[in-house]
Amino acid sequence: MIRLQFCGAAETVTGSCYLLSTEKHRILIDCGLFQGSKAIKERNYGEFPFDPTSIDAVVLTHAHIDHCGLIPKLYLKGFKGPVYTNPVSAELAKILLPDSGHIQEMEVERKNRKNSRAGLPLLTPIYTAEQAASCLDYFQPIEYQEEKEILPGIRIRLQDAGHILGSAIVEVWVNEKGKDVKITFSGDLGNLGQPIVNDPTEIDTTDYLVIESTYGNRLHKIKEDKIERLKEVIIKTMKKGGNLIIPAFAVERTQDLLYALHVLLKEGTIKVKDIYLDSPLAVATTEIFCNYQKYFDTETKSLSEDGTTCPFYLPGLRLSRTAEESMAINKINGGAIIISASGMCDAGRIKHHLKHNLWRPESTILLVGYQAAGTLGRRLLEGEKQVRIHGEEIAVKADIVNIDGFSAHADKEGLLNWIRSFKEKPHKVFITHGEKEASHEFAKLVSSELGIDTEVPEWLNIVEITPTKRNIPVTVASVLKAQEAASEAEATYQRLLVQLKALVETSFVKKDYNNINNTLKQIEKLVNQKLMEEKAG
Repeated sequence: MIRLQFCGAAETVTGSCYLLSTEKHRILIDCGLFQGSKAIKERNYGEFPFDPTSIDAVVLTHAHIDHCGLIPKLYLKGFKGPVYTNPVSAELAKILLPDSGHIQEMEVERKNRKNSRAGLPLLTPIYTAEQAASCLDYFQPIEYQEEKEILPGIRIRLQDAGHILGSAIVEVWVNEKGKDVKITFSGDLGNLGQPIVNDPTEIDTTDYLVIESTYGNRLHKIKEDKIERLKEVIIKTMKKGGNLIIPAFAVERTQDLLYALHVLLKEGTIKVKDIYLDSPLAVATTEIFCNYQKYFDTETKSLSEDGTTCPFYLPGLRLSRTAEESMAINKINGGAIIISASGMCDAGRIKHHLKHNLWRPESTILLVGYQAAGTLGRRLLEGEKQVRIHGEEIAVKADIVNIDGFSAHADKEGLLNWIRSFKEKPHKVFITHGEKEASHEFAKLVSSELGIDTEVPEWLNIVEITPTKRNIPVTVASVLKAQEAASEAEATYQRLLVQLKALVETSFVKKDYNNINNTLKQIEKLVNQKLMEEKAG
């Protein structure tokens, strides 16, 4: 019996984690950190809804923290198996997971200072940077399109998801009692025609599909040229004399922005005195991207002047690694573009830049990524006029601008079109990785427009995966019966053809032979087509 449990990203965007169980083995697809509201983040501190020691392997779709961020905790709780993922994701995990541990240590240290003063119990980080680093030797890279049996009766294949560099769609084949069942996990799917990455790979067939729905009820502003819009925001902010603050995820979003800025600088359409990349993680990520230029799309490769220079190293780009370098940026009163993490404004250096610029009407805060419910970024997007940062109330007077064209997620039409690209419809589609409203609206779309059975699983729901029609084994008796039926059908069609030919030759030759002959050929073609369909069936 095959079971699938939705241990995360169910009616919420973060915490991606799916437990696939057979009679003999258990694997996880992703093991991500929950982000967003306080209630959602509390899930990170509880016990896993399964025994970590019983897990045989993890398959990681990509290195975003909401997909990989609880892997160190999994090892701390007794998991000893491998993590299979694309080589780029394996490299990114080496910097992202220790950084995640470091952020947790800093957050807990700050909270514990308050707890000590209040006489409250002290907190322990989910894991430390050192603990995160200790699990990285278990990562095993797999190239796209490489089919690998990871356990007896379970094989996988990774395909390019077009979301971030190294992101993967995971195809899983499970064989039980001689029957193969295929489950495909979309991971996070990217938009078509995005720079840096290639378009998401089309999958021919699958029995069951687990698909994200981050933007399942929204369309991106396709008509809006994101680079042109970015140019407008930059020019307006520079004219006002303020700083342009861009909260950006260290992985992919930062590189998307550097790509766009490179295009604008090359065209000579913007003039900016200083461009700062203030995030050690984003700097390290950019270096990894530059080491894997073979995965870039043609458009991005073309920005390199000599074919080898990485297109993300802009003329005049200032890389900020140390805390001292970061603090110095806050002394700049205007004329700078500052890209910093985190992308949802909930942690990291971006909070300092917001603290120093949100109250300034001449500055602009540009949001270019998904903002989960409950995050500071989401509250700014929804128009809050006063926010609390590091214990201080800050008035929001800066312009708050959103460009969703930079999103690395496909919108509802992109998701629908990707499902349409299957040569054979999935038996059932599970809608995950979206806020409740988005997931349910997208499920209705899939059902109404594509005629596929859908389900929006709740957190910790378990479903049974059963063989579909094409997985039912063919018996000798069924083959003989089909052959007999085909033979009878063929005999019937042949008799029909003979009768038609005789009719034409004896009765209508003198009237309009050419027209009748053409009609006969059409009938013969249709009959032969029908015969082939019968045999195939």
